[in-house]
Amino acid sequence: MPEKRSAGLLLYRRTADGGTEVLIGHMGGPFWSSRSDAAWSVPKGEYGPDETPEAAARREFEEELGLPAPDGEHIALGEVRQANGKTVTVWAVEADLDPQRMVPGTFTMEWPRGSGVLREFPELDRVGWFTLAEAAPLLVASQRAFLERLAAHLGGPGA
Repeated sequence: MPEKRSAGLLLYRRTADGGTEVLIGHMGGPFWSSRSDAAWSVPKGEYGPDETPEAAARREFEEELGLPAPDGEHIALGEVRQANGKTVTVWAVEADLDPQRMVPGTFTMEWPRGSGVLREFPELDRVGWFTLAEAAPLLVASQRAFLERLAAHLGGPGA
């Protein structure tokens, strides 16, 4: 069985006080609805062998947020391996985006489990801008490395 791979875009913007904020999304569906810590993610998704990771990152951004991926320099933040074994590759892009404009993509699953009822849920139920320090505890643990790599690229811990 081939290894599962995901790719995503981490948007960042500079704040008036010289800091940095990142745009992350709260994972949708019943498993995440009552959680906040470690329940947020970089907008990302899986891709197959016929698609480049960077193309997948742009496509998944649009699918998950319902907005086109912003243009701009793509800063490679590398890969991480999540607890589920999936490898995630992320690029940072400096851009601004109004979270209120998001129209989330959806997925279908049986809920409640064993009920035979299929329900549709948003892939991300909300997105928001957070400082790097605010975002760290919210992100799933493996993705926190992307914040550290972005901060190092921008020149410091709180960048």
